Amino acid sequence: MTTALRVLIVGGYGIFGGRLVELLQADARLTLLVAGRSLESAREFCERRTAASARLEPVVFDRSTRDAGALAALQPTLVVDASGPFQAYGDDRYRLIENCIACGVHYLDLADGSDFVAGVAAFDDAARRAGVCALSGVSSFPVLTAAVVRRLSAGMSAVLSIRGGIAPSPYAGVGMNVIRAIASYAGQPVLRTRGGRLCSGHPFTESMRFVVAVPGRTPLRCTRFSLVDVPDLRALPKEWPLATDVWMGAGPVPAALHWALTALAWLVRWRWLPTLSWLAPVIAFVTNHVRWGEHRGGMFVVVRGRDDVGGELVREWHLLAEGNDGPLIPCMAVEAIVRSVLAGSAPAAGARTAIHDVELADYEALFAQRTIFTATRQRWPVPPGPLYRQLLGQAWHQLPQPLQQLHTVGAAASTLIGRCSVERGRSPLAWVVAKSIGFPRAGENLPITVRLVAEGSEERWSRSVAGSAFSSVQSAGRGRAESLVRERFGAVAVDMALVVEPGRL
Repeated sequence: MTTALRVLIVGGYGIFGGRLVELLQADARLTLLVAGRSLESAREFCERRTAASARLEPVVFDRSTRDAGALAALQPTLVVDASGPFQAYGDDRYRLIENCIACGVHYLDLADGSDFVAGVAAFDDAARRAGVCALSGVSSFPVLTAAVVRRLSAGMSAVLSIRGGIAPSPYAGVGMNVIRAIASYAGQPVLRTRGGRLCSGHPFTESMRFVVAVPGRTPLRCTRFSLVDVPDLRALPKEWPLATDVWMGAGPVPAALHWALTALAWLVRWRWLPTLSWLAPVIAFVTNHVRWGEHRGGMFVVVRGRDDVGGELVREWHLLAEGNDGPLIPCMAVEAIVRSVLAGSAPAAGARTAIHDVELADYEALFAQRTIFTATRQRWPVPPGPLYRQLLGQAWHQLPQPLQQLHTVGAAASTLIGRCSVERGRSPLAWVVAKSIGFPRAGENLPITVRLVAEGSEERWSRSVAGSAFSSVQSAGRGRAESLVRERFGAVAVDMALVVEPGRL
């Protein structure tokens, strides 16, 4: 076990560097060198972290310096490059890695550019000889996605396709370097696997919709995800060579801003604009000032494969992050590795993409300390059982036994008798809808009889409340209502999230 560790965080007072400091600052064994080009900015950042148990030292450091002596003088054990944009590092893009190897210092980065991350393997022999690791792409893309795919593909004889995406909170805060990276590749051709071969994709002009829904929790609204240039597009096909489709997207919100970025990306794809890089300051301002919606985000990964007898399997992993915890996730892979080094288990020497250096269990231990929730779903074949059990998945077992019995609806009708309260809206529209369906009048402690019966994949609920009879059909939602219960009363349909709370649904 290591008693102390000096970690140099390049870009330490920036968006991602600051979040990494937040994750590590409670450990008194760490000395965090908060580095950047401005000593004043680094000092101000450190002075604000009054609750830190780790030692915070502001330092001046430029990652592009050619002199390895500047790095050696700081005597770090480990360097984390959290600056970027990695897509714009130029011809001498790996200078910091070379200096780390020369000084015998471990190196990690949060690179999100597929070309940059793929090129790090060229330093593998040198890193091995120096006895250090140089790990690139140590972030959600591709480390977390690869860990999830390993979990979801357990028992599959082949992985045929991998899709995933991140939907950040509109209040997460996006740094200028991230915006510069997005603006540099939006609409430009990038390599990705499609139809079993390597071909060109065009970020932000290729989209899909998905509902991030952890069973038993309120899901995100149906979100449009657009293709982004991330290391997964290169790294995952190498790990799962039978995958004929690998696609990763982002779902920035509000949706209106996302559509505007898509329109601009199409202008680049049609070669009406050479690039969007010149718009980066405007995009950054709008992204960080035009905000509305819920302060929560999510992520998903879908793996399609085959079982041992050739049958199709589709499994999904969902993540929901509440409030300010979601923006920390991209830095958690670095946190996991730093904690492994402190525990005396440094990554193996060599230069590579970091997709095998953090497992999903490592993430789950960190998620458990925050309001971050994950779960898996099997989408195909559809799990056997009644409707609510299918939709709730593992959350079904959190329900009290009486609720499990109530929602175990079969082909033989079951009848329940009890008392209820009825509330009704007071608007004219509410009166018209309630009258047309046959809803009862408002009241307290009214007698109610409910008859439930399964009709194929649907359930019919027939109710009689104080002499007013009406019925509905419940089924699994589709499309925008994926993972919800759709209840139809004649011409009127509502979509409901199944939220499990202590003792109730």
